[in-house]
Amino acid sequence: MTELAELEAELARLKQEHRDLDMAIDALESMVAGDQLQVQRLKKRKLALKDQIIRLEDQLTPDIIA
Repeated sequence: MTELAELEAELARLKQEHRDLDMAIDALESMVAGDQLQVQRLKKRKLALKDQIIRLEDQLTPDIIA
């Protein structure tokens, strides 16, 4: 696998995990006795994933010289 393909695969995996966390957070928050500590942990993980996604997208986007 080329480096570009590996980065794209990792990006797709991170985006899927980000969506999964979003659904898990929504489910926990909709519960009457939802675990707020667990929600905070999931949100923190989600933010970390978002940072990783942005870094990978920056690597995949070629620099445009004006």
